[in-house]
Amino acid sequence: GIKKPFTEVIKANIGDAHAMGQRPITFLRQVVALCTYPNLLDSPSFPEDAKKRARRILQGCGGNSLGSYSASQGINCIREDVAAYIERRDGGVPADPDNIYLTTGASDGIATILKILVSGGGKSRTGVMIPIPQYPLYSAAISELDAIQVNYYLDEENCWALDVNELRRSLNEAKAYCNPKVLCIINPGNPTGQVQNRKCIEDVIHFAWEEKLFLLADEVYQDNVYSEGCQFHSFKKILYEMGPEYYNNVELASFHSTSKGYMGECGYRGGYMEVINLHPEIKGQLVKLLSVRLCPPVSGQAAMDIVVNPPIPGEESYSQFIKEKESVLNNLAKKAKLTEDMFNKVPGIHCNPLQGAMYAFPRIFIPSKAIEEAKAHKMAPDMFYCMKLLEETGICVVPGSGFGQREGSYHFRMTILPPVEKLEILLEKVKDFHIKFLEKYA
Repeated sequence: GIKKPFTEVIKANIGDAHAMGQRPITFLRQVVALCTYPNLLDSPSFPEDAKKRARRILQGCGGNSLGSYSASQGINCIREDVAAYIERRDGGVPADPDNIYLTTGASDGIATILKILVSGGGKSRTGVMIPIPQYPLYSAAISELDAIQVNYYLDEENCWALDVNELRRSLNEAKAYCNPKVLCIINPGNPTGQVQNRKCIEDVIHFAWEEKLFLLADEVYQDNVYSEGCQFHSFKKILYEMGPEYYNNVELASFHSTSKGYMGECGYRGGYMEVINLHPEIKGQLVKLLSVRLCPPVSGQAAMDIVVNPPIPGEESYSQFIKEKESVLNNLAKKAKLTEDMFNKVPGIHCNPLQGAMYAFPRIFIPSKAIEEAKAHKMAPDMFYCMKLLEETGICVVPGSGFGQREGSYHFRMTILPPVEKLEILLEKVKDFHIKFLEKYA
């Protein structure tokens, strides 16, 4: 009931595109609607190419119904479509539907793979190398499985680049207290938004090959690349191009999702993972582990199918689909540039280029007086900053300490998903708040 100095709370804390007002992709919703209510297949309101896809998905379902369980690994024809998509994306690198597992969003796949990789006790307990800053799913899953978190730091001074020397330092230090077996890479980065170049990926693969590490490539933002000169390269493709010695030996799981990209369909919980070079016995255990949860949501599987099997030139929905897809991605590119430029005009804030994904992770200067006050409130200084920001402006962002950061540096993560006009207001409010905050605690 207390009067606030703002009229609404702007939730810039989570990458939830539709909650932020992004319109769904028409074709995706049409196909899922047809699958959910097949009576609509007779309706003239739906295009023929959407009906064709819906019929194909329904034929793959038990009793031709989305309401039946699917195979634990996912509907067969959808896994075939995923394999075909990966081959197209990677310029003809072969993909086997038997290595594709449909998942409840990417998170479920990541947690499942970690579950199967974690073992041992004491110094032989599995160590999982994760980037800092990281997406907190990793630290949470590692903690839940009682594995050992092994941090490697991204280089903020160098646009959050990944440096193999830092990987080596991290690995060698970790060997004293655990058995590092897994290396996680997030590309494009969350929360940092960097896009890794080809050379960097080659270096990482060589390192994993040398140290016999299992690679986890979180590639859910593969459609979200904005900066000039940046391009998404999948780990699978580069691995293949490095030759048979690498391609036949490095164990790799890569992940994709319906929740990000241009689709933003978080609520469907659709995703897939491709797992290569897994020992046949381990693969059997993975299928068994997946069987315990019966199957991923079948409507999410249908949504994933449209992501990997969209309209093609010559089909009636193609022009509308491409228009909607490009509109979302061009809009995000515009907002990425706007955010970076605005933050870098504010004294005491520095923001690296937002090359990809859908977040900014600016570094903020917090005066020592504010750090003292935060300590008195038993709060991390950036948490104190974010709470003040929320109380005074209604803007909700996440403190950098939630993702990990180098000692003595402070950040926050915010999403760039709000509509442009709302984002401009948000950035202006953050700027005014930050200047007042520096004056108050100078």
